[in-house]
Amino acid sequence: MSVDTETVRRVAHLARLKMGDEELERLKGDMNAILGFVEQLGEVDVEGVEPMTSVVDASLKRRDDVVTDGGYPDRVLANAPEAADGFYLVPRVVE
Repeated sequence: MSVDTETVRRVAHLARLKMGDEELERLKGDMNAILGFVEQLGEVDVEGVEPMTSVVDASLKRRDDVVTDGGYPDRVLANAPEAADGFYLVPRVVE
């Protein structure tokens, strides 16, 4: 599989990238190299290999999911520019 210049031009347009002809040719070469590598990966024998999300067998240290602080809305809102009724007040974003 390979891409032609028009396909690269369309991808650049969709990505809103303004590119000259020289850059398009360079990008075409890069994209074709990537596609070639992906095709090469398809030749790897993965029979019996378990799917994995990381090459390192480690788990993250987790803390208990318990509430340890709360019930202090006045302290929490002490640095808020504006607050009312226990909530932050923020300016309207959408009119």
